[in-house]
Amino acid sequence: MRAANKASGPGSDQKGRRADAAKRARRLARAKAESMPVVAAFDGPRLERRVDAPLVQPAPHGGIIEVLRQPYLLRLIVSRLLASMYAASLLGLLWSYIQPAMRFAIYFVVFGFVFNLHQGFPSFAIHLFCGIVFVHYFTETWSGGTRSIWQNRSLVMKMRMPRETFPVAAMVVAAYHTFPQILVLIFICVLSGWHISISGIIAALLGVGILVCISLALGLFFSALNVFYKDFQNIVQTLLQFLHFMVPMMYPFSRIYQLQHVHPWLYQVYMANPVAEAVLLMQRFFWWGVVPANRKQGSGLIQPGGGHTVEFPPDLFERGLVMLVACAVLLYFAQRFFSRVEGKFPERM
Repeated sequence: MRAANKASGPGSDQKGRRADAAKRARRLARAKAESMPVVAAFDGPRLERRVDAPLVQPAPHGGIIEVLRQPYLLRLIVSRLLASMYAASLLGLLWSYIQPAMRFAIYFVVFGFVFNLHQGFPSFAIHLFCGIVFVHYFTETWSGGTRSIWQNRSLVMKMRMPRETFPVAAMVVAAYHTFPQILVLIFICVLSGWHISISGIIAALLGVGILVCISLALGLFFSALNVFYKDFQNIVQTLLQFLHFMVPMMYPFSRIYQLQHVHPWLYQVYMANPVAEAVLLMQRFFWWGVVPANRKQGSGLIQPGGGHTVEFPPDLFERGLVMLVACAVLLYFAQRFFSRVEGKFPERM
C-alpha cells in the first residue's frame, strides 16, 4: 500500500508532465522543419572578406579647411551654441551689448573726465569705442574657443566631424555678437563726418586679418590644452582682465610712443602685442577718418596750444604686414598641434 502511494505521488506527476512537454516540443520542431523551404546545397569556392588596411581615426583630419567644406555642420553648431547661450533668458542677445556698453561708460567717465584725456583729443569717444569693439571680439573668441571642446565633449565623443569646428564656431559666435556693434560704430562715424581713404581700407583689412588669425590660433591651441588641464580656461580669463590696459584705446598712443626714448625695450614689448597692432589699424580706419583735417599733421595731431603728438607708429603698415604673416604662421602651428593631440581627447573626457 505504501509503495503504491509512493509511486503515485507528486514526483511521478511532475515526471509525467515533463515527458508530455518534451513530446510536444519534438512534434512542434518536426512541424517547423517540414514547413521550411528546402534550399539546394551551394557547392563552390568559399570566399573570405579581408581588409588589409591600418586602423585610422574616425574623425576627419582636414583641419580648418575641412570645417569650411562643411558649412551646414558649422551652422548647426553655431545655432546650438546660441540656443544654449540664451536659453531661459529674458534679454537674450542684449546681454552681449550690456557689458561693452557699461565698460565704455566707465572708461569714458574715468579716463575722459577724471584724467582729462579727452581735452585736446578729438573724438575721444570714437577712439575708445573702436578699441572696445574689437577687443571684445578678440576676448570672446579666445575665451569661447578655449572652452569649446570641453563644453561640447558629448558631440566630440559621438559624432564623426572635424573637431576644429567648435573653436571656429566660437569665433563665428563672437563675430555674430560684434557685427551689430560695428554697425553702430559706422553710424556714429558717418554722423561725425567720416572720410574713407585707400590707406584706411588697407589698415582695416590688415587689422581684421590679424584679429582673425591670432584669435583662432589661440582658440585652437588653448582648447586642446584645456581638455588635458582645465586650469587653462582660468588662465585665459585672468590674462584677458589685463588686455584692456595693454591696447591704446583708453589713452592715446602718443603716451606709448614716448617710451621709445626712455624705455625702448618696453616700447618694443608693447608693440609686439598683435591685438595692440590690430586696434591701431582699426583706429586708423575709423577714428582717423573723423579727425578734422586741420588737426592732422602726418600721423599725429596738432595740439591747440602748440606742439605735435604722434598717434600712430611711423611703421604702422610695415609692422602690420609683418604681424599678419606672424599670426598666420602661428595659426598654422596651432592647427598642427591641435591635430596631433586631438586623438587623445576621448580618453581624457
